[in-house]
Amino acid sequence: MNLFGRGENLPEESIAVIGLGRFGSAVAESLTRLGHEVLAIDERPEIIQRASETLTHVVQADSTESAVLVQLGIGEFDHVVVAIGTDIEASVLTVLACEEAGVREIWAKAINAKHGQILHRTGAHHVVYPEWAMGERVAHLVSGRMLDFIEFDDGFAIVKTKAPTEAVGRTLAESRLRSKYGVTVVGVKQPGEDFTYATPDTVVSEGDTLIVSGATTKVEAFASTT
Repeated sequence: MNLFGRGENLPEESIAVIGLGRFGSAVAESLTRLGHEVLAIDERPEIIQRASETLTHVVQADSTESAVLVQLGIGEFDHVVVAIGTDIEASVLTVLACEEAGVREIWAKAINAKHGQILHRTGAHHVVYPEWAMGERVAHLVSGRMLDFIEFDDGFAIVKTKAPTEAVGRTLAESRLRSKYGVTVVGVKQPGEDFTYATPDTVVSEGDTLIVSGATTKVEAFASTT
């Protein structure tokens, strides 16, 4: 029943997405656009019908049943995304079934910290919190001077922000932003131009946009000065 076939017929990087709500559908469609072969699984017939219009491989199945996942050949997939959200029991049972089937890398969506802890203990290699991450990002964009904000699990962040007045007309070495704020300017973009990698000799002009990386608290402090 594995739609990709078994053994040598399976793509080198095979991906399955289980749960086709808004998050799961977005992941599956994005992976498809990137050129990956994706198997999408959901137990709801109306969801499968809709997904079949945009995805090539869709299967209606109960992912909490280990035997069903074994029949689908889930253990042969390199990556499985368990995108089930509000049904915590189904989410956990699905992760457990994937782990028992020998999936190499399991990504799982969690709705809160406790859910995430259970998923980790059950066998998930990576746990994501999409609602929390989006809420955090929007909060930064609304309350600060950031144009974009991405935070990683280890307290590291990358932000896009306008160049501060103190840096305009000077090279990055001269403005000493790194020593003053503890952040690294990764790239600089002039209006209407592409981003360029930043060097100590890069001159910052008025209206430039900076890509800055560093500890979350430090890039937040830096962005507040722009």
